Amino acid sequence: MAVGDSYNYFNIKSVEAVNVTRYNNMNRCKRPTMPKHESINYLEFASRDLNESKSFFNTVFGWSFTDYGPDYTAFSLSNLDGGFFSSEQVKTADQGAPLTVFYSAKLDETLNKVRQAGGRITRDIFDFPGGRRFHFKEPGGNEMAVLSE
Repeated sequence: MAVGDSYNYFNIKSVEAVNVTRYNNMNRCKRPTMPKHESINYLEFASRDLNESKSFFNTVFGWSFTDYGPDYTAFSLSNLDGGFFSSEQVKTADQGAPLTVFYSAKLDETLNKVRQAGGRITRDIFDFPGGRRFHFKEPGGNEMAVLSE
């Protein structure tokens, strides 16, 4: 399968199809400015339920998505592009996965939004050197955190 082939391969659950999907998507979501040398350019997450993940991030953080078939969806923010791919295997921080940490000026308000959108709080608000934060799992299974001063 070559890059640029039609999107009928999205129904194929294979590493090759996922990798081609990722490559195609990264080329479509480029921001108008060049990325900074050796900076993080694109971030991908596994999700057990793409529709639930999309709904959650749209509700809590205002993200919008572009679907590339049934197994991949992309987001483009002002400072980062990324996507979610369909997968039954989702790792959490306690299993060695990186922890994505959001910033909020209104931590309690964001915690309530996470709960209302179907997120599960895995660690309630706590103090740490530099501020306060909480951890949550979004409906697709990813563990993340939100911090504030």
